[in-house]
Amino acid sequence: MPNRIDLSGRFAVVTGGAQGIGRAITERFLDSGAAVTIWDRDQPLAEKTARELKGRGRVTAFRCDVADYASVEQARDATLAAFGRIDILVNNAGIGGPTQTTWEYPLDAWRQVMAVNLDGPFHCCRAVVPQMIANNYGRVVNIASIAGKEGNPRAPAYSAAKAGLIALTKSLGKELASYDIAVNCITPSAANTELLKQFKDDFVQAMLAKVPRGRFVLVEEIAAMAAFCASADCSFTTGGVFDISGGRATY
Repeated sequence: MPNRIDLSGRFAVVTGGAQGIGRAITERFLDSGAAVTIWDRDQPLAEKTARELKGRGRVTAFRCDVADYASVEQARDATLAAFGRIDILVNNAGIGGPTQTTWEYPLDAWRQVMAVNLDGPFHCCRAVVPQMIANNYGRVVNIASIAGKEGNPRAPAYSAAKAGLIALTKSLGKELASYDIAVNCITPSAANTELLKQFKDDFVQAMLAKVPRGRFVLVEEIAAMAAFCASADCSFTTGGVFDISGGRATY
Protein backbone atom coordinates (compact mmCIF):
# COMPACT_ATOMS: atom_id res chain seq x y z
CA MET A 1 0.00 0.00 0.00
CA PRO A 2 1.60 3.32 -1.04
CA ASN A 3 1.93 6.23 1.34
CA ARG A 4 -1.17 8.39 1.12
CA ILE A 5 -0.61 12.00 0.15
CA ASP A 6 -3.64 14.05 1.10
CA LEU A 7 -5.36 15.61 -1.91
CA SER A 8 -8.82 15.55 -0.33
CA GLY A 9 -11.15 18.22 -1.66
CA ARG A 10 -8.90 19.06 -4.61
CA PHE A 11 -10.00 19.09 -8.25
CA ALA A 12 -7.38 17.90 -10.72
CA VAL A 13 -6.94 17.76 -14.48
CA VAL A 14 -4.60 15.18 -15.99
CA THR A 15 -3.91 15.54 -19.71
CA GLY A 16 -3.28 12.30 -21.53
CA GLY A 17 -4.77 10.62 -18.48
CA ALA A 18 -6.35 7.67 -20.29
CA GLN A 19 -3.28 5.45 -20.29
CA GLY A 20 0.36 5.08 -19.27
CA ILE A 21 1.85 7.65 -16.93
CA GLY A 22 -1.31 9.76 -17.06
CA ARG A 23 -3.51 6.88 -15.95
CA ALA A 24 -1.13 6.04 -13.10
CA ILE A 25 -1.27 9.68 -11.95
CA THR A 26 -5.07 9.65 -12.20
CA GLU A 27 -5.22 6.51 -10.06
CA ARG A 28 -2.83 7.91 -7.45
CA PHE A 29 -4.75 11.18 -7.23
CA LEU A 30 -8.07 9.36 -6.81
CA ASP A 31 -6.59 7.18 -4.08
CA SER A 32 -5.35 10.39 -2.42
CA GLY A 33 -8.85 11.88 -2.31
CA ALA A 34 -8.85 14.19 -5.34
CA ALA A 35 -11.55 14.40 -7.98
CA VAL A 36 -9.96 13.99 -11.41
CA THR A 37 -10.89 14.99 -14.92
CA ILE A 38 -9.06 13.23 -17.73
CA TRP A 39 -8.36 15.37 -20.78
CA ASP A 40 -7.45 13.15 -23.73
CA ARG A 41 -7.86 13.37 -27.48
CA ASP A 42 -8.92 9.70 -27.49
CA GLN A 43 -12.35 10.26 -25.97
CA PRO A 44 -13.56 6.61 -26.08
CA LEU A 45 -10.40 5.45 -24.25
CA ALA A 46 -10.66 8.29 -21.74
CA GLU A 47 -14.29 7.44 -21.00
CA LYS A 48 -13.39 3.75 -20.68
CA THR A 49 -10.65 4.59 -18.18
CA ALA A 50 -13.04 6.81 -16.22
CA ARG A 51 -15.59 3.98 -16.03
CA GLU A 52 -12.94 1.54 -14.84
CA LEU A 53 -11.80 3.91 -12.10
CA LYS A 54 -15.15 5.25 -10.88
CA GLY A 55 -15.06 2.96 -7.86
CA ARG A 56 -11.92 4.73 -6.63
CA GLY A 57 -13.35 8.24 -6.58
CA ARG A 58 -14.95 10.99 -8.63
CA VAL A 59 -13.53 10.86 -12.14
CA THR A 60 -14.78 12.29 -15.43
CA ALA A 61 -13.39 12.52 -18.95
CA PHE A 62 -13.53 15.16 -21.66
CA ARG A 63 -12.09 15.12 -25.14
CA CYS A 64 -9.18 17.51 -25.45
CA ASP A 65 -6.53 17.94 -28.12
CA VAL A 66 -3.91 19.96 -26.25
CA ALA A 67 -2.35 21.09 -29.53
CA ASP A 68 -5.59 22.98 -30.32
CA TYR A 69 -6.17 25.93 -28.00
CA ALA A 70 -9.89 26.06 -28.75
CA SER A 71 -10.18 22.41 -27.69
CA VAL A 72 -8.35 23.21 -24.44
CA GLU A 73 -10.72 26.09 -23.72
CA GLN A 74 -13.72 23.83 -24.31
CA ALA A 75 -12.35 21.18 -21.94
CA ARG A 76 -11.58 23.84 -19.34
CA ASP A 77 -15.09 25.26 -19.52
CA ALA A 78 -16.65 21.81 -19.25
CA THR A 79 -14.44 20.99 -16.26
CA LEU A 80 -15.27 24.23 -14.47
CA ALA A 81 -18.96 23.62 -15.11
CA ALA A 82 -18.63 20.17 -13.54
CA PHE A 83 -16.27 20.93 -10.64
CA GLY A 84 -16.34 24.68 -10.15
CA ARG A 85 -12.57 25.09 -10.10
CA ILE A 86 -9.28 23.45 -11.08
CA ASP A 87 -6.74 23.18 -8.26
CA ILE A 88 -4.23 20.88 -9.94
CA LEU A 89 -3.09 20.74 -13.57
CA VAL A 90 -0.87 17.89 -14.73
CA ASN A 91 0.52 18.42 -18.23
CA ASN A 92 1.29 14.86 -19.19
CA ALA A 93 0.01 14.41 -22.77
CA GLY A 94 2.86 13.76 -25.17
CA ILE A 95 4.10 11.90 -28.23
CA GLY A 96 7.48 10.46 -29.10
CA GLY A 97 7.89 11.17 -32.78
CA PRO A 98 10.15 9.28 -35.20
CA THR A 99 13.64 8.06 -34.33
CA GLN A 100 15.80 9.92 -36.83
CA THR A 101 18.80 12.21 -36.94
CA THR A 102 18.21 15.95 -36.94
CA TRP A 103 19.18 16.42 -40.58
CA GLU A 104 16.79 13.67 -41.68
CA TYR A 105 13.95 14.56 -39.32
CA PRO A 106 10.62 15.11 -41.14
CA LEU A 107 9.41 18.69 -40.94
CA ASP A 108 5.81 17.70 -40.27
CA ALA A 109 6.87 15.35 -37.47
CA TRP A 110 8.92 18.13 -35.85
CA ARG A 111 5.92 20.45 -35.88
CA GLN A 112 3.60 17.76 -34.52
CA VAL A 113 5.90 16.84 -31.61
CA MET A 114 6.33 20.51 -30.71
CA ALA A 115 2.59 21.15 -30.97
CA VAL A 116 1.71 18.38 -28.52
CA ASN A 117 4.71 18.31 -26.18
CA LEU A 118 5.41 22.04 -25.81
CA ASP A 119 2.51 24.05 -27.23
CA GLY A 120 0.11 21.71 -25.39
CA PRO A 121 1.35 22.51 -21.86
CA PHE A 122 1.50 26.21 -22.76
CA HIS A 123 -2.09 26.10 -23.98
CA CYS A 124 -3.27 24.36 -20.81
CA CYS A 125 -1.40 26.73 -18.51
CA ARG A 126 -2.69 29.75 -20.40
CA ALA A 127 -6.25 28.49 -20.13
CA VAL A 128 -6.22 27.29 -16.51
CA VAL A 129 -3.79 29.52 -14.58
CA PRO A 130 -6.00 32.67 -14.48
CA GLN A 131 -8.63 30.93 -12.35
CA MET A 132 -5.85 29.57 -10.10
CA ILE A 133 -4.70 33.15 -9.61
CA ALA A 134 -8.27 34.19 -8.80
CA ASN A 135 -8.41 31.46 -6.14
CA ASN A 136 -4.85 32.13 -4.94
CA TYR A 137 -4.15 28.41 -5.04
CA GLY A 138 -2.86 25.95 -7.59
CA ARG A 139 -0.38 23.25 -8.42
CA VAL A 140 0.96 22.75 -11.94
CA VAL A 141 2.95 19.57 -12.59
CA ASN A 142 4.64 19.25 -15.98
CA ILE A 143 5.82 15.82 -17.09
CA ALA A 144 9.08 16.54 -18.90
CA SER A 145 11.89 14.01 -19.50
CA ILE A 146 15.55 13.30 -18.88
CA ALA A 147 15.82 13.91 -22.64
CA GLY A 148 15.09 17.57 -21.91
CA LYS A 149 18.19 17.72 -19.71
CA GLU A 150 20.62 15.65 -21.74
CA GLY A 151 19.25 15.48 -25.29
CA ASN A 152 18.74 12.04 -26.78
CA PRO A 153 20.40 11.41 -30.14
CA ARG A 154 17.88 10.62 -32.89
CA ALA A 155 15.14 12.34 -30.89
CA PRO A 156 15.75 16.03 -31.60
CA ALA A 157 12.12 17.19 -31.50
CA TYR A 158 11.26 15.24 -28.36
CA SER A 159 14.42 16.41 -26.59
CA ALA A 160 13.95 20.04 -27.64
CA ALA A 161 10.27 20.07 -26.64
CA LYS A 162 11.01 18.63 -23.20
CA ALA A 163 13.86 21.11 -22.69
CA GLY A 164 11.39 23.85 -23.57
CA LEU A 165 8.91 22.45 -21.05
CA ILE A 166 11.56 22.62 -18.32
CA ALA A 167 12.19 26.28 -19.22
CA LEU A 168 8.44 27.01 -19.31
CA THR A 169 8.17 25.52 -15.82
CA LYS A 170 10.90 27.82 -14.51
CA SER A 171 9.43 30.90 -16.18
CA LEU A 172 5.87 30.30 -15.01
CA GLY A 173 7.05 29.35 -11.54
CA LYS A 174 8.72 32.73 -11.15
CA GLU A 175 5.68 34.56 -12.52
CA LEU A 176 3.39 32.91 -9.97
CA ALA A 177 5.74 32.94 -6.98
CA SER A 178 3.75 35.63 -5.16
CA TYR A 179 0.66 33.36 -5.14
CA ASP A 180 0.09 30.02 -3.44
CA ILE A 181 0.67 28.39 -6.80
CA ALA A 182 3.57 26.00 -7.33
CA VAL A 183 4.80 25.08 -10.81
CA ASN A 184 7.22 22.16 -11.00
CA CYS A 185 8.24 19.51 -13.49
CA ILE A 186 9.32 15.90 -13.34
CA THR A 187 12.06 14.45 -15.56
CA PRO A 188 11.67 10.67 -15.82
CA SER A 189 13.89 8.29 -17.70
CA ALA A 190 12.12 5.81 -19.95
CA ALA A 191 8.98 4.08 -18.68
CA ASN A 192 7.54 1.00 -20.38
CA THR A 193 4.43 2.66 -21.82
CA GLU A 194 2.69 2.96 -25.19
CA LEU A 195 4.79 6.04 -25.95
CA LEU A 196 7.96 3.92 -25.71
CA LYS A 197 6.64 1.77 -28.54
CA GLN A 198 6.95 4.77 -30.85
CA PHE A 199 10.75 4.47 -30.66
CA LYS A 200 12.93 1.85 -32.35
CA ASP A 201 14.14 -1.03 -30.16
CA ASP A 202 17.84 -0.19 -30.47
CA PHE A 203 17.05 3.37 -29.37
CA VAL A 204 15.13 2.10 -26.32
CA GLN A 205 17.94 -0.28 -25.34
CA ALA A 206 20.49 2.53 -25.66
CA MET A 207 18.40 4.68 -23.28
CA LEU A 208 18.01 1.82 -20.81
CA ALA A 209 21.77 1.19 -20.81
CA LYS A 210 22.32 4.72 -19.46
CA VAL A 211 20.24 4.08 -16.30
CA PRO A 212 22.37 2.97 -13.31
CA ARG A 213 19.31 1.33 -11.74
CA GLY A 214 19.25 -0.97 -14.76
CA ARG A 215 15.49 -0.88 -15.33
CA PHE A 216 12.62 1.23 -16.59
CA VAL A 217 11.02 3.65 -14.16
CA LEU A 218 7.61 2.43 -13.03
CA VAL A 219 4.63 4.62 -13.85
CA GLU A 220 3.58 4.27 -10.21
CA GLU A 221 6.89 5.82 -9.14
CA ILE A 222 6.29 8.82 -11.38
CA ALA A 223 2.75 9.11 -10.04
CA ALA A 224 4.02 9.17 -6.46
CA MET A 225 6.30 12.10 -7.24
CA ALA A 226 3.50 13.86 -9.10
CA ALA A 227 1.23 13.45 -6.07
CA PHE A 228 3.72 15.24 -3.83
CA CYS A 229 4.19 18.05 -6.38
CA ALA A 230 0.38 18.38 -6.55
CA SER A 231 -0.09 18.53 -2.79
CA ALA A 232 -0.32 21.42 -0.35
CA ASP A 233 2.95 20.14 1.17
CA CYS A 234 4.75 21.33 -1.96
CA SER A 235 4.33 24.90 -0.79
CA PHE A 236 7.79 26.46 -1.21
CA THR A 237 9.45 24.79 -4.18
CA THR A 238 8.44 26.30 -7.52
CA GLY A 239 10.15 26.27 -10.89
CA GLY A 240 11.81 23.06 -9.72
CA VAL A 241 12.92 20.01 -11.67
CA PHE A 242 12.33 16.72 -9.85
CA ASP A 243 14.62 14.01 -11.21
CA ILE A 244 13.38 10.44 -11.46
CA SER A 245 15.91 8.94 -13.85
CA GLY A 246 17.36 6.07 -11.82
CA GLY A 247 20.67 7.85 -11.40
CA ARG A 248 21.09 8.78 -15.07
CA ALA A 249 20.87 12.56 -14.53
CA THR A 250 24.16 14.31 -13.86
CA TYR A 251 22.53 17.61 -12.79
